[in-house]
Amino acid sequence: MNKRFQVALLFLSILGNFTLIPQTKASINSNLAITVNGMKNQKGQVCFSVFSTRQGFPSDSKRALKSQCVKVGDTAVNLNLNNLKAGNYAVAVFHDANGDGNLNTNFLGIPTEGFGFSNNPKIRTGAPNFVESAVFVAGSNNNVQIQLQHLL
Repeated sequence: MNKRFQVALLFLSILGNFTLIPQTKASINSNLAITVNGMKNQKGQVCFSVFSTRQGFPSDSKRALKSQCVKVGDTAVNLNLNNLKAGNYAVAVFHDANGDGNLNTNFLGIPTEGFGFSNNPKIRTGAPNFVESAVFVAGSNNNVQIQLQHLL
């Protein structure tokens, strides 16, 4: 090979690496739109807890990535989360019909208010785990539909 050609190829190779560095370090942030359906009435609020790990899921909102309550309107209740890193997230929600900030239960511990989870897993003897409820969030816009369940 010609010496000039080798130098030019080396230069282009180095230049190519520098142009790729910003792209590999840049992270695309994702948006997650959560919609909750199935409320028995239009009273109170819907409380959301979004988890990025299994730690605390589903009931320890202090360990959640984001916790927020949204007043119930005339239609489905929505929450939009922006600038999430790509990854797995699990969402736990409940319809706090009386507005006390708690998922109320009867004397046996059975919820008396509607509740739900991302992926809408079937509830058997207790709350699902993180893996059963996790949804993969990647790309610009992601949607999760949660159907509230009512045991009583």
